Amino acid sequence: MDKVRSLPQRGPKMGPKEPINMNTVKRLLSYVFKDYKFLFLIVVICIIASSIAQVTGQLFMRSLIDDHIIPLIGSKNPVYTGLIKTLTLMATIYVVGIISSYVQNRIMIKISQGTMKKIRNDMFRHLQTLPIRYFDTNSHGDVMSRFTNDTNTLRQMIAQSLPQCISSLATIISILCSMLYLNFILTIIVMLCVFVMINVSKIITKKASKYFVSQQESIGNLNGYIEELVDGVKVVKVFNYEDRSKLRFDELNEKLCNDVTNANKFANTLMPIMHNIGNINYVIIAIIGSLIAINTDSITVGTIVSFLALTRSFTMPINQVSQQINSIIMALAGANRIFELLDSKSEENDGKITLVNVKREKDMLIEVPNYTGLWAWKNPDKKELTLLQGDVRFFDVSFGYTDKKVLHDINLYAKPGQKIAFVGSTGAGKTTITNLINRFYDVDSGKITYDGIDVRDINKKDLRLSLGIVLQDVNLFTGTILDNIKYGKKNATLEECIEAAKLANADEFIKLLPDGYNTFITNNGSNLSQGQRQLLAIARTAVANPPVMILDEATSSIDTRTEKIIQEGMDKLMQNRTVFVIAHRLSTVRNSNSIMVLEKGRIIERGDHDDLLVKKGKYYQLYTGDTELD
Repeated sequence: MDKVRSLPQRGPKMGPKEPINMNTVKRLLSYVFKDYKFLFLIVVICIIASSIAQVTGQLFMRSLIDDHIIPLIGSKNPVYTGLIKTLTLMATIYVVGIISSYVQNRIMIKISQGTMKKIRNDMFRHLQTLPIRYFDTNSHGDVMSRFTNDTNTLRQMIAQSLPQCISSLATIISILCSMLYLNFILTIIVMLCVFVMINVSKIITKKASKYFVSQQESIGNLNGYIEELVDGVKVVKVFNYEDRSKLRFDELNEKLCNDVTNANKFANTLMPIMHNIGNINYVIIAIIGSLIAINTDSITVGTIVSFLALTRSFTMPINQVSQQINSIIMALAGANRIFELLDSKSEENDGKITLVNVKREKDMLIEVPNYTGLWAWKNPDKKELTLLQGDVRFFDVSFGYTDKKVLHDINLYAKPGQKIAFVGSTGAGKTTITNLINRFYDVDSGKITYDGIDVRDINKKDLRLSLGIVLQDVNLFTGTILDNIKYGKKNATLEECIEAAKLANADEFIKLLPDGYNTFITNNGSNLSQGQRQLLAIARTAVANPPVMILDEATSSIDTRTEKIIQEGMDKLMQNRTVFVIAHRLSTVRNSNSIMVLEKGRIIERGDHDDLLVKKGKYYQLYTGDTELD
């Protein structure tokens, strides 16, 4: 099967990207607030309650020391009633804080998992709308990494980092108000220290964030390479490519290691720096507070103790935020990659003409809700029905996956019921022609008509519903044999599936399986032979009963004996249908109504088998063995 892909261009080595902008943050938070406004409000209330409980408990230290402990020191008849009441009140406040924290954590689990579920749903739904070109130009492993690694970083941020930042903000505001209430001068000293901490954090974060973005991309690249190697492990072993594979893996792994090292080199130094600045601030407050208490009566011992506790609590949330820097930056880098996928342009589907079931009444086509064996194209603008016959024509069609043209001025027609074969070397443009019929890609110039209608005017889903495709590369899905056959027609009955399997001559081997049609297959049907997998693919197309079929090397993976067995079934399947066949085995196209010989994107010969042999051109050379297909 020939396929020309538009691969991403490799440019010069780029440095780390700029950090994520605020639009990414806003868009991410919108996911949280859209469905969980009320729950998030409860979380914020719990966070505020917990922060106030913590600060209030520390303020009680002043009353505990000045009003109860110091007066009781040396007292001959101590009365502990006031002390017990104060301790009980403090304990009650702390219990309220503990309960608030518990409720907050439980709710955040629901919010984070619910948000991740919605993001994954949006990603998967959008993935189904993306054109084939997207998958041709993006590594499958990198796409999978966005669903796994990138969403996991978001979960950690929403569940941990986001509430931690809100908690830190609430704590800082509460403590700042309490500090101002206790002593204005000492509060100014603390604020100067905080100013230093914020600027240090800003500098380090700016440097680290660039590398965290590169880190997430490197993870995607590494996953993509692993996915390719696992998928092609047989090829790797057959050609003894293990050592070269290891070298390439080492290169990607080294890149990831360097990105992670550079990111954490900055991010992990932030916490110790902030902690030590906080310790210096603590010592300064202790010294200055003590001097004020010794030389004046404006501050008490209880006030100093309470203020020192608040000072420690004031720097703690700043330290906690710095601890979350890594998670936040990685999450935002992951969010950026996720939003890149979500922002990728969906496949355009502007065709208005749809496929409907019809029946004949007095030489007229009447639309009916149930399938009657007849289909028609319905044009909503002209309010007319055109019977689906399978007449496909190309008019001066040119196309290229990139700027380089793959097809040049293709003209051909396939009348209803005709079998058209494409022959040519790999890269000649055979598969590209069929990709244009089902609109995996749209023509650059010229047009393709289907029953006289430009295919660009037909709704893509309806167009593809009328086309049956059997590809060289078979894809089977986890499920039963019956499930995989029903992929061609989701509402097919068991009888229809069995009939389709018999038509493809797959029924015989299916009955020999342990559970027959209910045999469960996994890993793309690895427990089946290549020929059996191909037969299931043919049965899957047969159950759809399409008026037009595309067979892209459909029997290339089947041995000669099996090919003969299924040929009769294939002939039955192709009866009264327009069929496009791509084949390297010329024996499979001998009975075609017309054979197109392609070379470098142009049709150089056309005619039936006998006509082409008489011409003694390229087809004659291929058929007689003078020239081989590459």
